[in-house]
Amino acid sequence: MSSSPDESSPTIDDVDSFRKGVKQRFSDKSKKVAQTKEMLSKQAVQTKEILSKQAVKIAKQAEEHERFINKVTHLVGVLAFGAFCFLLGSRPQDIPYVYCFFYFTFVPMRWIYYRFKKWHYYLLDFCYYANTIFLVMLIFYPKNEKLFMVCFSFAEGPLAWALIVWRCSLVFSSLDKIVSVLIHLLPGIVYFTIRWWDPATFEAMHPEGSSSQRASWPYVEDKSYLWTWLFVVPLVAYTLWQILYFLIVNVLRRQRLLRDPEVMTSYRELSKKAQKANNVWWRMSGVLGDQNRMLMYILFQAAFTVATMALTVPIFLSYELHVIFQILKVSASIWNGGSFLLEVMPRQVIMKEKKKLEMQPLPVQPDPPTVSTEIPTETNGFTESDSQSSEQPCTKENDL
Repeated sequence: MSSSPDESSPTIDDVDSFRKGVKQRFSDKSKKVAQTKEMLSKQAVQTKEILSKQAVKIAKQAEEHERFINKVTHLVGVLAFGAFCFLLGSRPQDIPYVYCFFYFTFVPMRWIYYRFKKWHYYLLDFCYYANTIFLVMLIFYPKNEKLFMVCFSFAEGPLAWALIVWRCSLVFSSLDKIVSVLIHLLPGIVYFTIRWWDPATFEAMHPEGSSSQRASWPYVEDKSYLWTWLFVVPLVAYTLWQILYFLIVNVLRRQRLLRDPEVMTSYRELSKKAQKANNVWWRMSGVLGDQNRMLMYILFQAAFTVATMALTVPIFLSYELHVIFQILKVSASIWNGGSFLLEVMPRQVIMKEKKKLEMQPLPVQPDPPTVSTEIPTETNGFTESDSQSSEQPCTKENDL
């Protein structure tokens, strides 16, 4: 008599059903994870669209009331400039707080405006990279001597000379131009006050109970230390920014920029202006061919940065030279602002008025009245023509 298998042992069908159940559970979990990811991505896209729409809405409202906003901006700008000069003379130690207030207030506003204009890639430029480092130093590491020297090199090197070379204009009626000037000018004033006018700096230069007076602060031991933290280390930080900028603009966002030629970057704007003017910079950038103009632009900017950072060493050591440099920067921005008001702005006003006239619809000329030879018949005290006109609906054109 053959023995039958144990009834409690699992069969092949049971094993297959168990495997199917496990696979089903894993597939269900993977589906839930995929659904969650899809939902989160949709929410992120919706949030981005909402923020972009709000930015566009705010910018459009600002353009509709442009003249009134310019008058208010001029008034507030002149008053703020006077208050800043008073504060600079009475309490120079508070200037870093003014700078922090400026950054947290106006940089987000600039993002909103530039997002509407499709200029938001300008916020990846070196000046914003450097200003972010300034903010970190002033808030979190205000007594870090080495970081102070790196920031000093940024502020009085590439940022300060860009104010002169790129002809930034101090125009009180233009918030955009005021912010552009202050982004480049204000950091240098901040580090000038910390370097020479801050009471804490004076105490470090003239410690109590010490017969010898220190020649400078930070405590510069030798020239190699000075060149390391005013030139070499800032140059390394600049190189890091240049690599990140190239990866973001020319690799990660390349297709986006190719699809929309209206999106502006610093290279696009400078190349367009240079090509239109056909100046020496456009001819020099084409030495290696049109396909290598971006490389030439990077090399030119690197040479500019090396030269301006090297000049920060004598500026750091001389109070008189530093004062002259501050006067030069302010004078250049004011001079460029005057040139803009007298030469550029009148042409812009004329062009805007022409565009408004072109966009306005031409007035519709009414048809000349025709004299009817028919004698209107009266109906209940009204003529036929009167009854027809009374039945015509009132439109906006008729109301006008």
